[in-house]
Formats: sequence, structure tokens, C-alpha cells
Amino acid sequence: MRTRTVIVGSASGLHARPARVFTAAAAGTGVRIAKGDTEPVDASSILRVMTLGVAHGDEVTLSTEGADTAALDSLAELLARDLDAD
Repeated sequence: MRTRTVIVGSASGLHARPARVFTAAAAGTGVRIAKGDTEPVDASSILRVMTLGVAHGDEVTLSTEGADTAALDSLAELLARDLDAD
């Protein structure tokens, strides 16, 4: 399993618009996201991502069973940005 840990940069965390941008980018990648000790959820599911309650500055872990780390890297970079400002 490949993982990336990232601090969420969006001012509102992963709510509404930032969650939509993130989940759209995660579609078809097989990437999962977890906050703290929670079970990882499908990163392309806006409902599951919003249920995590990720706030600005929270640390999340992205993971995938696949060998392709490009999706993990691009999603981690996306989460580190303030998606509210884009």
C-alpha cells in the first residue's frame, strides 16, 4: 500500500466546493482518504469525504493499493492548496 500524509490547506477544510474539487480529481483513481484513526473512505465519494469532518489544518492520509503514485502525489498537492481561493 502506498500512502501520502498531507495537511489540508483549504480555509473551510473539505466542505462544499473544496470537497467537490477534490472528489472530482480523485474519481477513478482508487485512492482512499482517512482522518486520524478513522477507516479510509473512497476519495471520490463526496458524501463519504464530507462525513470525515476535515477542517483547515487537519492531517489526512491518502492511500492506494496500486503501484501508481502519481495520483497520490497530485491529490496530496491539491489538498495542500486553499481550494476556496482557486
